[in-house]
Amino acid sequence: MGLKAGIVGLPNVGKSTLFNAITNSHVEAANYPFATISPNTGVVNVPDERLDFLSDLFKPERKIPATVEFYDIAGLVRGASQGEGLGNQFLAHIRECDAIVEVVRCFESDDIIHVEGGVDPIRDLEVINLELVMADLESVNKRIEKVANKARIQKDKESVLEMSILEPIKKVLEQGLPARIVKLTPEQELIAKNFHFLTRKPLIYVANVGEEDLLDLDSSKHFQTLKAYADNEGTQVIPVSCNIEAELSSVSEEERKEYLESINVTESGLSKVIKATYKLLNLSTFFTVGSDECRAWTFVNGMSAPECAGVIHTDFQKGFICADVYHYDSIKEFGSEASVKENGKLRMEGKGYHPKDGDIMFFKFNV
Repeated sequence: MGLKAGIVGLPNVGKSTLFNAITNSHVEAANYPFATISPNTGVVNVPDERLDFLSDLFKPERKIPATVEFYDIAGLVRGASQGEGLGNQFLAHIRECDAIVEVVRCFESDDIIHVEGGVDPIRDLEVINLELVMADLESVNKRIEKVANKARIQKDKESVLEMSILEPIKKVLEQGLPARIVKLTPEQELIAKNFHFLTRKPLIYVANVGEEDLLDLDSSKHFQTLKAYADNEGTQVIPVSCNIEAELSSVSEEERKEYLESINVTESGLSKVIKATYKLLNLSTFFTVGSDECRAWTFVNGMSAPECAGVIHTDFQKGFICADVYHYDSIKEFGSEASVKENGKLRMEGKGYHPKDGDIMFFKFNV
């Protein structure tokens, strides 16, 4: 789909370690600021138990999961919006991303330098978030300078519309608050996307905790502080031990499962991060199944059936006739396609249908 998430944070909080674990690409993760200068990119398979079930059922020659793209972006420091550190490069790279995965250090270690001198997750968040707010405020002010007179004097329609977006956003930014809290109409939202506001991008926090803290999160002071902060602003926070995940990424699937079972965990933090990022990007999955291939296809929520057909091939969209559709829950319940049909759960949908997450689809087209 061409959508990507940027992994951001202060230097030495575990960003590149997390990226290494997610992509298993082993980029540099050094114990000094700015080890990452150019953004590293990686395309990651999205874990999906539904695809595993379908593959076990249909026994295809190939199983192809959905994917999501991650960027590992250079560490941000205080003053980045004024060009400190690698600030300008950081801000340019994050503007290219569609969502933000913000890594926050929640572990103590005398061996790993903290750029701010000590561990304080709320201070770290506020440093990052303030820099993003200041960068957005600068962009808003520059744009207002260009369109204010057109809107006020010339009553230019497009400029008036822009000012209806820029003025309320400027007010919240001047209070140190993110642009995402401003409610916009659908028409305004389309215009706002062109400005690439950093603080309007969807966001999740990843709390990088120590191994002992991961086993007892209730007793982790730093994690609980971050969680309370995130809950208050309505942001999801996922606890992860980046070092553990990096180690697990290099072992077999069986060894990984054994380790997770030994610490009484059903799903790795890494898997949770990938799934949460996928949802953060407003993405969902439909499936195509058969003896040759079971495949998870990514679509943006709200797309029509012809648009989803176009995800597979542009000819499918151009010549779309209809789609045979049933939901994953139906085949999970009844155990076979034949039984799904017998129980009346297979239906035919036309151009006006908007697929749901978990739909299994067979497209009919004519070009």
